[in-house]
Amino acid sequence: MNFCAITKKSSVMRGAYSNRTRATQYNPCGKSRSYPNMQKKRVFVPELKKYVTIKVSARGLKTIQKNGAYATLKKAGLI
Repeated sequence: MNFCAITKKSSVMRGAYSNRTRATQYNPCGKSRSYPNMQKKRVFVPELKKYVTIKVSARGLKTIQKNGAYATLKKAGLI
């Protein structure tokens, strides 16, 4: 499964909407899938004195930077 370990965000289905649709009220586009900006990162946790490898979104990285690695990973249940 492709989801963020911190924010639990995953892919979503969304409707495509083209300029032709606006002109003719006809929808040839159908659906498309939108994915979160996922990164595989190795984060150092000073309290544990070790690195943890996680698959996290860009939003999750900002959360780690704001709240600290240990508190964020503990809240997410990863350590």
